[in-house]
Amino acid sequence: MRKAILISAVVFGLFVSGILHAASIVIWGSLATPNAELKNLTAIAAGWRHSLALKSDGSIVGWGDNCEVQASPPSGNDFVAIAAGRHSLALKSDGSIVGWGDNGYGQASPPSGNDFVAIAAGWEHSLALKSDGSIVGWGDNYYGQATPPSGKGFVAIAAGDYHSLALKSDGSIVGWGRNDDGQASPPSGNDFVAIAAGNYYSLALKSDGSIVGWGYNDCGQASPPSGNDFVAIAAGRRHSLALKSDGSIVGWGFNYYGEASPPSGNDFVAIAAGGSHSLALKSAGSIIGWGLNDDGRASPPSDNDFVAIAGGGSANHSLALKSDGSIVCWGGDAWTGSPPSGNDFVAIAAGWSHSLALKSDGSIVGWGWNDYGQASPPSGNDFVAIAAGPGGQAGTGTANHSLGLKSDGSIVAWGANYVGQASPPSGNDFVAIAAGGRHSLALKSDGSIVGWGDNGDGQASPPSGNDFVAIAAGGWHSLALKSDGSIVGWGDNGYGQASPPSGNDFVAIAAGGEHSLALKSDGSIVGWGYNYFGQASPPSGNDFVAIGAGGWHSLAIKTSQEIVIGDFCGADFGPEDGYVDVWDLMQFADHWHTRTGEGNWDGKYDLTGPDFGSLDDYVDVWDLMVFADNWHKGQKP
Repeated sequence: MRKAILISAVVFGLFVSGILHAASIVIWGSLATPNAELKNLTAIAAGWRHSLALKSDGSIVGWGDNCEVQASPPSGNDFVAIAAGRHSLALKSDGSIVGWGDNGYGQASPPSGNDFVAIAAGWEHSLALKSDGSIVGWGDNYYGQATPPSGKGFVAIAAGDYHSLALKSDGSIVGWGRNDDGQASPPSGNDFVAIAAGNYYSLALKSDGSIVGWGYNDCGQASPPSGNDFVAIAAGRRHSLALKSDGSIVGWGFNYYGEASPPSGNDFVAIAAGGSHSLALKSAGSIIGWGLNDDGRASPPSDNDFVAIAGGGSANHSLALKSDGSIVCWGGDAWTGSPPSGNDFVAIAAGWSHSLALKSDGSIVGWGWNDYGQASPPSGNDFVAIAAGPGGQAGTGTANHSLGLKSDGSIVAWGANYVGQASPPSGNDFVAIAAGGRHSLALKSDGSIVGWGDNGDGQASPPSGNDFVAIAAGGWHSLALKSDGSIVGWGDNGYGQASPPSGNDFVAIAAGGEHSLALKSDGSIVGWGYNYFGQASPPSGNDFVAIGAGGWHSLAIKTSQEIVIGDFCGADFGPEDGYVDVWDLMQFADHWHTRTGEGNWDGKYDLTGPDFGSLDDYVDVWDLMVFADNWHKGQKP
């Protein structure tokens, strides 16, 4: 247990080269997007504000807005088709249909049966094509959009906002439902091979490779380009896409968010158009997306060299620290800004709409929203830790303060201070800090916690005791990890965010706006509290090594390799090699010889404190014991 806590401390503390290997980022909640390892895909679907992908193994993944769990598909490996509106549908290999997400009109409650061969999801209605060529509809039927024509000669279906289309075996099209813009009145002819329905307009692909459009056309979405080399079409809210025979994509219509400006390339095999975003499937089985990304803008970069993460609040931005000491940022808005360049950063923190970074020389830089001075840290080169809170709900003006821990154990604060959140207590015995919405916490060297700032929900009144090893501050609640591996919580508990699960196998904690996360010693994550966007429903797995909680989203670093304590170098003192061996012993011995605990300390070799507790800034006998234990365990796992 002690060793697990130590590993967590290393991951979350100052950057230690060689401690974390092959680390990638996953994300979930209101900003969830497909993870870097998502591949081997066979189909895509774009809904109003969410997306789905079908994998070659028959399973489904979802991302984007998840307020109605529309981006949380059921488990299983027997799916063969997907469809997304404001809700989601999936067709199974046995011919049955499942639905999930918004179900206000019953649109996510498909009929029973095993004879379905195709599905379509509209705004709040659904369609299904049966093996006998007939169509059934369900959900909102105000305009008759869920009442298909009778007959058994249909071969394809499409559902718009309030209208529907069907392609017949003779190549003609029929339409029904809302028709005030003519969207349900298709052109005559028997040479159509594909159909697509947008909000109030429609498209059709002809056998000669040309496209026709009809219905509402305020942005030109129903006016396709000329040409005879098109092989697929997609209709979004007010934008359209077409796939060409050479594997390239063209877009037209509303383009405010860039949704009608597809990427270049000739390796695309499928397209999908959502509310204001677009997707494309590549021949290699990967996905790319473009357009409005407000519910998917936390698209984590795909590198595998991240060592720390931080999630912000109002702007829902995210930060990641790389092993080379540089910072990447994604998500956010005009207020959050861009991180500074450089490779000398060792820690990061994300606030409501501002960010902080600690440099290797002990100085702090800040950027983003600065109305309260929260992004303007004090000068100095003696800082060892930083904190900026994620805040709670939008419009509350939370998390506009920052904290810095100095090497002498004192705390400084800056930014908004209207409830005293930026007025830390005096003293030189603090070892960790946490900034919440409008309150702050500090862990003392004796294992006790102090709090200050807004205390309307008791969030700044920590429990007594001297056995705490880590702290986290959310919007209006607080968490603490104890030395026995258990968690305690206090403050606002309206969503259960301050009621952690029982157990003694936790090694790290994170507090978001109104949700909480904990990392377990087996590498799995648990979440609790507000879960409207799925932010408290972490992915399964046992390969996570770090966690971060933003306002309404969550982050985790995962690794395919084990964290090796004591792997300092490779042969001839080169880069780490994944072994604890003689080369590491030589390096350790050299630093043991020069240990002072003052000025000449290299944190890379400080593995533990007395009794295997917290790091103590010394290279001493306790570190030798930990090193010897890992030496004894032998080679690369």
